[in-house]
Amino acid sequence: MTIAPELLPIYKKVFFPYANEAVERMQAQGGRFAYYTTAATAMLILKSRAMWMRSTMVMNDSSEIEHGLSCVLSALKSDVGSQLEKVLDKQYPGLTKEVADSFVAWAPGFSRDTFILCLSEHFSADDAYGRLSMWRAYGGEAGVALVINGNVMFRESHALAAYSMPVAYLDERGLRKKLTELVSGIGMNVDLLKAIGREATYNAIFNILRFATVCTKHPAFEEEREWRVVASPALQRSPLVPIGVEAVGGIPQRILKIELKDHPDQGLIGLEPDKLVDRVLIGPCEHADAIGQALLMGLTDASVSDPGNRIYKTGIPLRPNQR
Repeated sequence: MTIAPELLPIYKKVFFPYANEAVERMQAQGGRFAYYTTAATAMLILKSRAMWMRSTMVMNDSSEIEHGLSCVLSALKSDVGSQLEKVLDKQYPGLTKEVADSFVAWAPGFSRDTFILCLSEHFSADDAYGRLSMWRAYGGEAGVALVINGNVMFRESHALAAYSMPVAYLDERGLRKKLTELVSGIGMNVDLLKAIGREATYNAIFNILRFATVCTKHPAFEEEREWRVVASPALQRSPLVPIGVEAVGGIPQRILKIELKDHPDQGLIGLEPDKLVDRVLIGPCEHADAIGQALLMGLTDASVSDPGNRIYKTGIPLRPNQR
């Protein structure tokens, strides 16, 4: 259900305060993100003009969904659940149980039907070298970071049925505190619940729980400064994002393919490679010159203007066996 444009600012602040504040912070910092990957994957993206969203079942964090789900379920069984019921059911009797029952029913499918694209916040201080911890984790023997202009991630568009969210690095206690603050905010804005209606309120609470599950990670990962583009085809499917099967690291798996193409009629602008790619960083590797030449051809073939001035060699003196 679409929220009336005049209600969107308050809707975001009330129901998604953590994400709303993160968007404002990132826009103030320039709104750029880095996709740390291997040189081979970076070339594949440029050649195919598409980015892949992979299932959370095959991510490097073995508890991608389980950690967030455990935190959310624990919070719902605590005083947070009682407070939420008090706020929602006063306006819409029975709504809290309806949302909770639906969430619990969907929960087993979140790990099987959630696809994500992982990006890292990129600031001006990262322009020269990127971040060593990210090279070590995701660069392999020849790392590349595609630094992208993130404005497309902040647009109000449902074209891809994929949504950008910042990761929250919280344990059970931390998430419970955040949800307590959120419920308090909802309670102070009951007029908004009336204005958007029961169905939209239901959808908002369900998505709060869903994104809290998918975008809450163990605090040990905080240095990654991660954002996720999240899609769940079983919940919402876009004809612009086909599901395919590809082998990644020798593992055949389902993937979603986001074509790097604008759809201005649906409010989606900024995905074309020339607009999307701010720069390309070549990380620590033994063949930076060869990779640079290949990337130059890849950017040129992807119709990226002035490609030579978008490629930067970090020159980090780190051998593969040091990672």
